[in-house]
Amino acid sequence: MSAAQLSYPPQSESSSSRLSEAQVMQQYLPLVKRSVSQLRSHCGTVMTSEDMEQIGLMALLESSRRYPGEYDNGFLSFAGQRIRGAILDELRRQDWRPRPVRQQAHELNDRVRSLTKQLGRPPSDLEVADAMGLSQQQYRERLYASQSESMKSLDTMLSNGDSFKDNNNVIEQFSAKQTLLSAIAKLNKREQVILSLYYQHELNLKEIAGTLGLTETRICQIHKQAVKQLQQIYQQWDR
Repeated sequence: MSAAQLSYPPQSESSSSRLSEAQVMQQYLPLVKRSVSQLRSHCGTVMTSEDMEQIGLMALLESSRRYPGEYDNGFLSFAGQRIRGAILDELRRQDWRPRPVRQQAHELNDRVRSLTKQLGRPPSDLEVADAMGLSQQQYRERLYASQSESMKSLDTMLSNGDSFKDNNNVIEQFSAKQTLLSAIAKLNKREQVILSLYYQHELNLKEIAGTLGLTETRICQIHKQAVKQLQQIYQQWDR
């Protein structure tokens, strides 16, 4: 039995009717909370977790109305994409990366480059934080802010493909997903592992850094580099 089946038990076999909206909200609330947890560290202070959860619940109910047939494992993917997409759409609408946040991200990137040149090696996370006069928590917040644009870029590719004409076209969605998988296969092994740990296994930068024996700064750099390469591969294939 899969983890998804354990987390979201199917409807009773004795029931031939679809779940009510109240039952959908109760049974699939963990799916909403999971999406909120994944996105919370990228959102700054623009939206509270409660606001994000409310948007996710609305997307969950909309998904339940649109999904044909029983709520099987396919519904988890269908609803999960729309919950995540609805939250990201609201974040983009509220311009959750205002100019000061973008400036802080640029400052962090500049300081990392400066320290790398000065030390002759990649700086540690503590060295970067000390050089900027930041606590570890403040440093980590800036690190996530500097990563946010690449996170949204890859999330868009993962959810929608690069150039869907019709999001209701299942064949087109499958084709775009296969194209993305083919593009990811062209990355080096370390980049593939980091994307897998981050998006599939849902580890944060600190956890990935501990797993691979690298700094959070380096993980962030490799992540952004991998997404940039994926975008370049897509552009080449579209020509």
